Amino acid sequence: MSNERLNRSLRATFLGLAINVVLMAGKFVGGFLGHSHALVADAVESVADILSSIIVWRALVVAAEPPDREHPYGHGKAEPLAAAVAAIMLLLAAIGIAVKSAQEITTPHRPAVFTLIIVLGVTVIKEIMYRIISREADSVDNIAVKTDAWHHRSDAITSLAAAVGISLALIGGHNFEWADDAAAIIAAGIIAWNGWKLLRPAMDELMDTAPNTAMLAHIEKIAAAVPGVKGVEKCFARKMGYQYLVDMHLEVDPQITVAEGHHIAHSVKDKVRAEIPTISDVLVHIEPVSEP
Repeated sequence: MSNERLNRSLRATFLGLAINVVLMAGKFVGGFLGHSHALVADAVESVADILSSIIVWRALVVAAEPPDREHPYGHGKAEPLAAAVAAIMLLLAAIGIAVKSAQEITTPHRPAVFTLIIVLGVTVIKEIMYRIISREADSVDNIAVKTDAWHHRSDAITSLAAAVGISLALIGGHNFEWADDAAAIIAAGIIAWNGWKLLRPAMDELMDTAPNTAMLAHIEKIAAAVPGVKGVEKCFARKMGYQYLVDMHLEVDPQITVAEGHHIAHSVKDKVRAEIPTISDVLVHIEPVSEP
């Protein structure tokens, strides 16, 4: 699963990277020649997409490396780290677009008609890319690729806003030339909101936030069903890449031998890992059952 997950994640990332390079160049040329600030802002956001894809690519490779002496728990944290960086880049891109558009909103400029065709085409392509890459990210449970997919969705939103602004500027004439920059500012706000939404789960994973209670309850139920386990005192879990590490405190009969307790602990570990494949390791601490 690990190699397949890495290959699928990399394919999705490289596909997005290639599309972004082509579209970024087209939007820059179209924006400058067509005098569309919204389209240039859209191209700037694509630069952030390209950098984000490169970061995600390197993070995927690092995260797939096996545990070593310096990283005994593996390198899975590279994925949420890349997701956090990519989300911050979205926020910075949004701020840059908003500032630039606010400065230019009073400068008279009328975008060319062909810029509208460009942004409409970009909107369709980027939304398709978002759906493809997001589906892959969900299937392999990769938060870094999911964040990269949202870069495509934000680009689609930016392009759609640019299309509205350019249309108003073209239809309304001189009195609506500001609509192009206003659309860019609105798009910047949408991008910033998405960046924040993507940053929060990445930070949760970096901070070892516990998974949902249903998963913990499932783990406890599996452990409690193993012969010899009298109770589950504690159960913690944290995510490392797409896998989880679990720590448990189990209560057993205080009269059994150390060897018997060791056997029970291994049985619990094997059972939990067998029923929940995304759990890579279970650390079990044995305690004597509390007397009533």
